[in-house]
Amino acid sequence: MSVEARGIRPANRIANLPPYLFAEVDRRIAEKRAAGFDVISLGIGDPDLPSPDHVVAAAQEAVADPRRHRYPDYYGLPEFRKAIARWYENRFEITLDPDKEVVPLIGSKEGIAHIPLAFVDPGDVVLVPDPGYPVYSIGTLLANGEPYLMPLRADSGFLPDLDTIPEAVADRARILWINYPNNPTAAIAPIEFFERVVSYARRHDILVCHDNAYSDVAYDGYRAPSFLEVPGAIDVGVEFHSLSKTYNMTGWRSGMMVGNRTAVEALGRVKTNVDSGIFDAVQIASIAALDGDPHWIEERNRRFQTRRDAIVATLKKIGIDVSAPKASLYIWAPVPAGMKSVDFSLRVLDDAAVWVTPGVGFGANGEGYFRISLTVADHRLSEALERIEKLNL
Repeated sequence: MSVEARGIRPANRIANLPPYLFAEVDRRIAEKRAAGFDVISLGIGDPDLPSPDHVVAAAQEAVADPRRHRYPDYYGLPEFRKAIARWYENRFEITLDPDKEVVPLIGSKEGIAHIPLAFVDPGDVVLVPDPGYPVYSIGTLLANGEPYLMPLRADSGFLPDLDTIPEAVADRARILWINYPNNPTAAIAPIEFFERVVSYARRHDILVCHDNAYSDVAYDGYRAPSFLEVPGAIDVGVEFHSLSKTYNMTGWRSGMMVGNRTAVEALGRVKTNVDSGIFDAVQIASIAALDGDPHWIEERNRRFQTRRDAIVATLKKIGIDVSAPKASLYIWAPVPAGMKSVDFSLRVLDDAAVWVTPGVGFGANGEGYFRISLTVADHRLSEALERIEKLNL
């Protein structure tokens, strides 16, 4: 009997997953390009600027060393964990034990997807921002948990209103996701919000997971805090960070989760059973990044800020009311009145051969918005903005 005849099917947890947003974006753009259009995508937050030279040089030297070709340490090189702890000390004045409060990740996405496996049992609730990074919900579903969506709205600064979460839901919640500077809204959070989150987590015995991937992509003198700067935060939470956005290292797949010791140990236990760690050469390159002179980041951010300002100016010219964000790689803007976000994105794709991401792709509460990424080469961005400016909206 053939495989097909036996009715082989994927598990429900897979069958019920939506297509990953950016995989679907790639498909739509490919169709347009196949039709002969020069499509410029302003969709995915993948820095176009290269990784630092000294990081590349460190990797090249390590790759040439045969000792680095074997299985890496499951828990990461001790030197890498120490470099992560040093970076947190230098950047946020937070002291971490590199052996008990740091776990290296194969990019932060991997850890974000796996942390529910360490804390969520079937039927448990995970509090997820909406709109938000899709992996918060997807990781929850893969662990057979239930995402409870916390609306992020403009009138509240795109911060969740924790007081509106029903007590019955909060009592079943195991994880609370927050993410500031935020993707996709580019919102920032005051330290007072983090203080409220710590109090809420203590009251309901919830693990706070703060995705801080964009802390070092900031403008106009803004300096993003760490959630762990709040007194008591490490008792209830962890923070995810990545070298992807801070160091233009998206393809290297290197990141970390730091904070609460129980959570670090639990995620480490999951990871030792499902992956074999990060290639040594990538860890050595990551050490070079974390320990390197950070001043080049300021110049990098100035380039992104110039792009930010150009995008904001163009959107205002065509009648879209948008503010310049203080951090992240994104512009989050309302679609013209009377339009849905997908309809607007397809209109821009059809009329200008430019792709902007519909806000609804990040959750139902993203309806009415679209997202533009700053990670496009200057000349291509200029061309895209010229096309957008000619749109008759």
